[in-house]
Amino acid sequence: MYLVVVGVNHRTAPVEVREKLSFSDHQLKDAFSALLSYPSIDGSVILSTCNRTEVYVASLDVDTGLKVVREFLANWAGLSLSDIKNYTYNYTLYDAVHHLFRVASGLDSMILGETQILGQVRDAFLKASSLKASNKILNTLFQHAITVGKKVRTETGIDKNPVSISYAAVQLACSFFGSLKDKKALLIGAGKMGSLTAKHLNYYGIKEIIVANRSFEKAEQFAREFNGIAVPFAKIYDILAEVDLVISCTGAPHLIIHKEQLELVIGNRQHPLYLIDIAVPRDIDPEIAKLPNVFLYDIDKLQNVVTKNLEERKKLAEMAENIIETELKAFIEWHSTQFVVPTIVALKKKAEEIKQKELTKALNKLGNISEREKNIVCALAHTIINRLLHTPIVKLKQYALTPQGHLYTEILQNLFDLQVEGERPKNISHPRDEMEENDEERGYCGESR
Repeated sequence: MYLVVVGVNHRTAPVEVREKLSFSDHQLKDAFSALLSYPSIDGSVILSTCNRTEVYVASLDVDTGLKVVREFLANWAGLSLSDIKNYTYNYTLYDAVHHLFRVASGLDSMILGETQILGQVRDAFLKASSLKASNKILNTLFQHAITVGKKVRTETGIDKNPVSISYAAVQLACSFFGSLKDKKALLIGAGKMGSLTAKHLNYYGIKEIIVANRSFEKAEQFAREFNGIAVPFAKIYDILAEVDLVISCTGAPHLIIHKEQLELVIGNRQHPLYLIDIAVPRDIDPEIAKLPNVFLYDIDKLQNVVTKNLEERKKLAEMAENIIETELKAFIEWHSTQFVVPTIVALKKKAEEIKQKELTKALNKLGNISEREKNIVCALAHTIINRLLHTPIVKLKQYALTPQGHLYTEILQNLFDLQVEGERPKNISHPRDEMEENDEERGYCGESR
């Protein structure tokens, strides 16, 4: 059984193509049904996010599996096979494993080290399992990938340093207050940056979000989405007197908050006011920083933090790659032994049949013997068989980890005239052979290669 993945992401295709190749939850049942209707496909998992779609399959043959997935995607999206080849990337065998480990670890994301993708990988696996689309190989692969993603985050802390302006702004706010759970925030602007900021504020448990926007209708819609309160734009200064935090991110060509007007409404304020201006051009008068008990941070200060954190993430990504390589070797060891399992099962089955046949003959010849004597004879036969098979089975598992593993498996099958179910197809190189031959040229897997 061989692993194949065909995918598309933000680097390989524009959004209009990615949209056609996406899968909603209610479409997955039909998608898996179509994929598994191909005789060569034994299992599948589909990972579909806003920036990527990847179809993982376990196939009886590498080339056939690749062909089937491409045909499936072309039919699904209404695209030609040439379009699919132009817009997609593909990995097979252990390159596919390495790729998924990097995806789950956030190393292949638009934002290096982002955390959301790990949950998306887990959800994709659970959906495939619930629809009975996955199989043993894919189950083990995705469970291992999820473990790798968690391990990378735990051991490197790659996701701890914010590398987006909106996230950095909320992290900065957290550093002011320690906790946002009893704080009120005024969010000025209901665009994309405002949406991202609101998501981060909610994630960190902000008590209340108050939204102000030039369009009150849009502010109301935005507030409903994030369980906030909308206020008319003209009421901003009234709100400034009661909130703890202000994050402003409008597209206005001029200042929104002025020093003189703010000074009038915060005169009796007892607790500090923190303002974070992430707009370009700026929304908040820089002179406000001179007011007592008022602290202002602009996008330049945040950008310095983001740049520094991104460099740190790149360093941590090198540590993550080392973790992935170690885990890849562990998966290879497990997977390499899987093709010998049917041979071991067949060998034990044949030995058990011989043992039972000869025991029956021996016990019949011995005639009327005690139960104790019968148990001794049975135990002796059982011990002889187990000890005789122990070394060949151990050696076969060891040989499975070498390029000659399949050869030793076939020899054992021929020596004992074994009837093996699910035998590995002939004339296909062992995936480990191909991996080792290409290691020096390949380097790390990545969609950019």
